[in-house]
Amino acid sequence: MTEEIKVYSGSDNIFADLGLPNPDELLIKAELAHQISEIISDRQLTQIEAAELLGIDQPKVSALVRGKLSGFSTERLFRFLNALGSNVEIRVIPNSQTNIQAQTRVVMV
Repeated sequence: MTEEIKVYSGSDNIFADLGLPNPDELLIKAELAHQISEIISDRQLTQIEAAELLGIDQPKVSALVRGKLSGFSTERLFRFLNALGSNVEIRVIPNSQTNIQAQTRVVMV
């Protein structure tokens, strides 16, 4: 007998789809950590070199690049981006569509 498999379309936020608390914050932290990891990789830094630049120890860099973000605030991730030579710009834009919920997102240039 064949069991029917149900497929659901997800949203733009996997953390919300999984029902986790504070999904918007989790998504932002994941996107910031991804950007940090990309910079470390692009610059071919070892985790020890990255740790020195970020002012943390190597195990924390390892956790960061593996997506274990519970010990990192968004503010701290902003500081890491600055330490790696990236500017962080926060813009507040009015939502012109009143029927759509406003959102927070990370835009990488």
